[in-house]
Amino acid sequence: MRLKTLASFAFVIMFGGATSAAGETTPSSTNAPANRADPSPVGEWLVNDRTARIRIENCGGALWGIVSWEKSPGGLDVHNPDPAKRARATLGLPIILDMRPSQAGRYDGEVYNADNGKIYTAHISMVNRDTLRIEGCVLGFLCGGENWTRFEPRSSSQAARTAPALDVCSAAADGKGRSK
Repeated sequence: MRLKTLASFAFVIMFGGATSAAGETTPSSTNAPANRADPSPVGEWLVNDRTARIRIENCGGALWGIVSWEKSPGGLDVHNPDPAKRARATLGLPIILDMRPSQAGRYDGEVYNADNGKIYTAHISMVNRDTLRIEGCVLGFLCGGENWTRFEPRSSSQAARTAPALDVCSAAADGKGRSK
C-alpha cells in the first residue's frame, strides 16, 4: 500500500464523513452501532476507497487488525517516529490496535496512522453483518469515520492474493503497531 493510500484512509478516519464502500453518503441512521445479536467484526474488511483490506482477529479478548492486502503493494512505514520501524512494510502492519468491548456492539481502542506515525483513539461497531463502522478522534473531539465492507473471496485467485501467512495476533504480541 502506498503511503498516500494510508494517508487517505487515516484522513477519513480522523476528519472524514460517513461514506459507503461505493463512495455514497450514508444516512446517519446507517452509522448506528448494531445490537448485541449482530455478528462480530472478526474477519476481512475492504476499506472504503477499496485500496486495502484489513484482517481483524480476536487476540486474547482484544481486536487487532492488520493490512492484509494492498491494491498498490510496496509501501513502507516511513513516518514512524521510531527510526528502526521506518523500513517495515505496510503489508502486515497493525492499524487496528487493542480494541476492547466497551458497550453493546462497540469496541474502543486505537488506530495507527502510517502517514504521520501517530496513534489515535478510535472505535469500531457493526452496522450490519457486512458493514463495519470505524471512527477515530483527534484531541478527543475532532472525529470522523467511514464504513468498511466485509470481504469474502469470490474465487480462489482472490483468496490467494490475500497474505495468508500474516498472523494478526503475532503482530499484536510483537507490538508492531506501537510507535512508542
